[in-house]
Amino acid sequence: MKWMKGTFLLLAANILIMVTLSLTVPLLINIVLPMFGVDLRGSVDLSSLVWALVLGFGGAFISLAFSKQMARAMLDCRQITQPQSHAEQVVYGSVQEIAQRLHITMPEVWVYESADPNAFATGPSKNNSMVAVSTGLLTHLQEQEVRAVLAHEMGHVYNGDMFATTVLAGLMNTFVYYISMWVRRFFTERDQAMLGFGLSIVLQIIVSVLASVLISWFSRQREYGADAFAAKVYGKDSMISALRAIDRWVTRSQIEYSSQDALATMKISGNSSGFMHLFATHPPIEARIDALERL
Repeated sequence: MKWMKGTFLLLAANILIMVTLSLTVPLLINIVLPMFGVDLRGSVDLSSLVWALVLGFGGAFISLAFSKQMARAMLDCRQITQPQSHAEQVVYGSVQEIAQRLHITMPEVWVYESADPNAFATGPSKNNSMVAVSTGLLTHLQEQEVRAVLAHEMGHVYNGDMFATTVLAGLMNTFVYYISMWVRRFFTERDQAMLGFGLSIVLQIIVSVLASVLISWFSRQREYGADAFAAKVYGKDSMISALRAIDRWVTRSQIEYSSQDALATMKISGNSSGFMHLFATHPPIEARIDALERL
């Protein structure tokens, strides 16, 4: 029932965004912009805009609605409902305690098999979410560090980071689709359909890359917010200690997290260097520690 409610709310939000844009864009193009000497009348195809909205937001929100199911399908994981060990009690008890403090529905709690110390949270809303930790996190981090990581993930849940990122992704997808459709229509009307098709594909790739840079930047800012939330719950020293423990393990193992990981935006850790930093979903751990120390 909760899943259905969460899905309904997401679809309702999607429809409201599309209706709002469908009403405001014609107003902007036909009345507001001409008042300032900008005439785009006839240049903007409303039907293409609506289709771009449907494709852009539709895909993003469907992914969010089924994010828990997709995450579980990609991992070898098991749900904790009755803790069977001290480590499981730490994980389950921490999530339960924080959820009670925040007055939100307790997320599902899962443990997945992975050597790297990591964790993630996902779900359509703060009252319909899941938090998962890797077996590596439980092995390599101390109890208070594990609690800090869980508080970080609960920060994502409470702050609505999954929803906010989805809305941004939907906007970026809409922009990409609309640019592609507009270019294709422009050249088709001039009997250059093949040229328009080729240019639309090239532009779609270029604009998608630029959109990824913006989405990745936004994701990095949300990581700082989740770190600050964890610092409020268990103290900044615990969160700093957890980040350092993860960094030590990554350095020893010479693991390089990929921004192409399907769960990259959800996990607590992930570093990139050089140009690829623009596409990193997480800030460097050193920068996160510096931000925590300044709190």
